[in-house]
Order: sequence, then structure tokens, then C-alpha cells
Amino acid sequence: MAHRVPRDQSLQRVHGVGALFSAAYGNVGSSIYYALGVVAAFALGLTPVAFMIAGLIFVCTAATYIEGTVMFPEAGGSSSFARHAFNELVSFVAGWGQMLNYIITVAISAFFVPHYLGVFWEPLRTSPGDIIGGIVLIAALAALNVRGTQESARFNLILAVGDLATQVLLVIVGIFLVLSPEILIDNVQLGIAPTWGDFALGIALGMIAYTGIETISNMSEEAVEPERTIPRGTGLVVAAVLALYSLLPIIALSAMPVTQGPDGFTTELGTTYAGDPVLGIVENLGLGEGITDALRVYVGILAAVILVIATNAALIGVSRLTFSMGQYRQLPERLRQIHPRYRTPHIAIIAFSVVASLAILPGQADLLATMYSFGAMLSFTVAHVSVTWMRVRYPDKERPWTAPGSIPFRGYRLPLTAVVGGLATFSAWIVVMVMNTPTMAIGAGWMTIGVVVYLLYRRRQGLFVRETVKVVLPEPLDVEEVEYRSVLVPFEDDPFSEQTIGTAARLAARKGRGIHVLSLLNVPAHLPIDAPLPALQEKAQSKIERAKLIGGRRVTGHVLRVRPGQAPKAIIEEAVEINAVAIVMQLAYRNDAPLYGKTLQGVLAKRPCRVIVAADPLGGGSRDKVAALA
Repeated sequence: MAHRVPRDQSLQRVHGVGALFSAAYGNVGSSIYYALGVVAAFALGLTPVAFMIAGLIFVCTAATYIEGTVMFPEAGGSSSFARHAFNELVSFVAGWGQMLNYIITVAISAFFVPHYLGVFWEPLRTSPGDIIGGIVLIAALAALNVRGTQESARFNLILAVGDLATQVLLVIVGIFLVLSPEILIDNVQLGIAPTWGDFALGIALGMIAYTGIETISNMSEEAVEPERTIPRGTGLVVAAVLALYSLLPIIALSAMPVTQGPDGFTTELGTTYAGDPVLGIVENLGLGEGITDALRVYVGILAAVILVIATNAALIGVSRLTFSMGQYRQLPERLRQIHPRYRTPHIAIIAFSVVASLAILPGQADLLATMYSFGAMLSFTVAHVSVTWMRVRYPDKERPWTAPGSIPFRGYRLPLTAVVGGLATFSAWIVVMVMNTPTMAIGAGWMTIGVVVYLLYRRRQGLFVRETVKVVLPEPLDVEEVEYRSVLVPFEDDPFSEQTIGTAARLAARKGRGIHVLSLLNVPAHLPIDAPLPALQEKAQSKIERAKLIGGRRVTGHVLRVRPGQAPKAIIEEAVEINAVAIVMQLAYRNDAPLYGKTLQGVLAKRPCRVIVAADPLGGGSRDKVAALA
């Protein structure tokens, strides 16, 4: 008997409250470094109000994500919520919108890092320096995340604390030196500066300053005690960003007030310093040349650092989301593959890092910002609707954490925060599309391409569009097993069983061991053995392909044509030919009673090696039971 050390395909639970906070804050807290200028260009003197309204919506969204994630602690965020509330198609739509959000987050955060590092070298603030710098940063962080997120999480925590201290310092200095209620009041001319349409767009764009809460949800599978760490980590993020995002815009508009010129009403915050608005605050605090220069360098470094955190957190998020979508067969299995050494979804990290790098190439920050908002508002809206509907669909399911406040509806208690948040984020999504036609066109194109690919992939796999089919992950058995160098898995006319392949994968989990699938095609006696049977041939071959999705490269297989009644002999001969150490066969059931069919009985009677019978009496809903017959 040999005690196995399995190589499973699951993610490790390593992240505590600090790691979850730093990863999410890196995404949420970083947005102020570019969102402040983007919002000010439209909302002008009402920029602080726009951020405050967006902050209230963020509180509702955070409550929704805590309830949904603690209820179902798995990677996927809004995609996971939609799966449990509705079906797989809605889940994919949410996930694909979320994927756009993460890709743009990586792109826009990395793109602005060189702008702040321009305090050292001016060419970094303009093209092509900012583009090249952003792409180099994405490549470096992709390499870091391939090696493992535990190292990345420690890196994030150190940087998040430094950035938080910097923003607090700016607020304190600004309150004493430039804060002016009179200037803030004079900045506003309702309906004129800004117009109501621009103010609405400012609120919608202000929401991008609060996106990133998905990060905690997508790291939930790696969270230690998710029912405790997720609420605490999210609560810390909410408290930090609400306080700072309420004060920084006020300081900024006091230092750079709205003025009227030939081009209408503007503020330097949204023009001169649109690319580095926080540096604009520093340069207009009136601290004197020497102190200002030193503070510019300090803030430039810290701003770049927090944007690095954002890029890194988004890479973590997109890799976890891809892992989840691939696990549910929404995306090709290859994308979700785990690195054999570092146990990270390295293919996803590399692939979407390349896509984000391509998004930087045009160098258009405004378009990146609106696309960012498009994906985020879509994901948030689906999350709100899903958590609301889960109150109806699963009224009695245990909820370790529930959002405060509820609305009575036909005997159910709907979460108030999800209802209010859903209406708000959906309105923001509509405003972004109406006010920016290119964003609507690109966003619609992205979603259309995704849905078409999803439909074609599902059709190729022989799966229903709305059906939830989860790949069975090889997990270690809870007993000691002998070493199985090669395992044979035969299928006859019985349905494909993921549990049977999962059992074989666990028994042959070590490197160098193989799984061979023998898919038997029974040819009726009145037909030639090589008679064309395309439908049956395709069905038999599909079992091999589905097995490869679960077992990966270790799985080989072929279709063998046999006459009725010859299956036991064919299986035994195949086992002898490939020197199989074990044969794994599934046990069929009828009315909850096991059926020991003729094929299974025939193999057991003349077995050339050990036979493992995988029994799943609940039809795939529970962990399979394994009976080993020597």
C-alpha cells in the first residue's frame, strides 16, 4: 500500500482579512487616481456630490456581494450569483461582462502608472512612453501571478497601507490649507455648470471609482473561513473608500475651482491634470516650491504603487473568473488549466494579460474609462437582481450574512440594498451607453461575440445552453491506495459519468500515470461491423472528449466497435493489451437499486486486474462511492 500525495486541481485557501482587503482596496482605492479627473471634466463643481451618490450605490453593491458570496463562497462573483438564481446562459452573460471589466481595469490602471512616474521622466506622461510602460508592467505582474497569489497578496498588503496613509495625508493638509466652502458653492451653477446630462454622466463615471468589489468574491475559494473574512474584508474596504472619496474631491475643487473661458466652464482638474489629478492637488496646495517638489515625487511614487496594486488585483480577478467559467464549461477547458507546480490558472493570466496590453495600444483613456463603467455596471446589475431573486427561489436556505433592510413582496423579504442598488446601477449603465455611442457599440459587440462563442462551444460539447454542467475536479481519496500506473475506463451504451472519470483521475493522479477510455459502440448483428453509423460514432467519441476535459492530457481513448454481448471480452482484452493496473466501471441504478449488468458481471468474472466500481446512487448529486474488487 502506498500513501499518495495527490496533485489536485483546486485552489488553495490561503487568504485572510488583510489579503482580501488589500486586493480589493488595490482595485477600488486606485480608481481615484484617474476617475477624479474623468468625473470632474463632466460634473465640474458637483464632482463631490457625484462621488457621494456613487458611494451610496457602492454601499448597496457591497452588501449584495457579501450576502451572495458568503451564501455561495466560490469564484465568479455576479456570474456565480446568476447561476444559482437563474441558469447558465444568464451566468455567462454576467461573467462575460465582468471579464470586460477586469480586462479594462488591468489596461487603464497600468496605463496611468507611467503618467505618475512622469515626475521622474517627462516622456512617460505622453505617448508612446505611457503605452510602453503600461505593457511592461502588465507583463511583470502576469509573471508574478503565475508563480502564485500568496506572494502577490503580501505585496498588495504592504502597498495598500502605504497608499492609504498617503491619501489621508493629502486630505489633512488640504483641509488646513485650501478647503473653502465659499469656493465650493461658487463652483456650481445648477443646470449650466454642469448641465443635468453631464452631471448624470458624472455620477455614472463616478461609479468606476468604486468598482473592484468583485475581487473579494473571486478570491472567495481561497479565503480562510469565508463566512468571517469576506464580511470583514469588504467592510474595511467600504469604510476606507467612502471616507477618502468624500473628502478628496472637495479638496481638489477647492484647489482647482471651476472657471469660465472661451470653451465654457472648466476646471484644471479635468483638463490640465486629467492624466494625473492627484498630482494636480499637490501642485495647487500652495506649500512652496521645495516642499511641493518633494511631495510631487512622493505622491507620484505612491500613486504609481496603488495603480500597480489595481493592475495586480484585476489580474487575480480575471484569472479566478476564468477558472470558474471554465469549470462550468462556459469557456474552453484549456483556459482554466492549473499550473502543475504553482497551482495557479497560468493560461488565463497570460491570455488576458495579452488582451489588456492590446487595449492600451490606442492610448485613449476616456474610452477605457467608459468601457470600464459599461462592464462594471452590467455586472453589478446582474448581481443585484440575482441576489434579490435568490430570496424568492431559496427562501429557507441558510444565509450566514444578510443585507440590512428588506421589502415585503408576495410573502418574501427582498433585500432593500439589492433593489435600490440594482435600479441605480442599471440606470448608470444606460446613461453611459446613451451619452457615449462608441462605448455602446464596443460593449454591444463584446457581448454579442461572447454569446455567439458560448452558444457554439456549448453545441460542440453537446450541452444545453441553460444547463449547468460542472467539471468534476480530481480530489484526493480519503484512503490509502495502491499505485495505479494505468487505468482503463470502459463505456458502453450507458450515459457518460463524470463521477467515473473523476474516480479514475484520483486513482491515477500522479505524473506518468495514464487513463485510457474505451468507448464501445454496439453494432447490430444484421449490419456489417464497419457499417456507417455517424450518430452512434459521434456519441461514442464525445464520451472520450468529455473525459479529456476532466482528466486533461493523461486521458487517451478510442472507439471500438463490438457486437452485442461482446463488451466484457473486449474490455478484458483491452486491459491486457495496455497493461492496465485497474479498471474503473460505473454502477447503474434503477429506482435507487443497483444494477449489476451483464457487462460488469462478465468483467468481474474474468478480471485481469483490480476492478473499481464507481457508484453514484443520487445520479451525480453527491460524492461517488467506490468499491474496489481485487
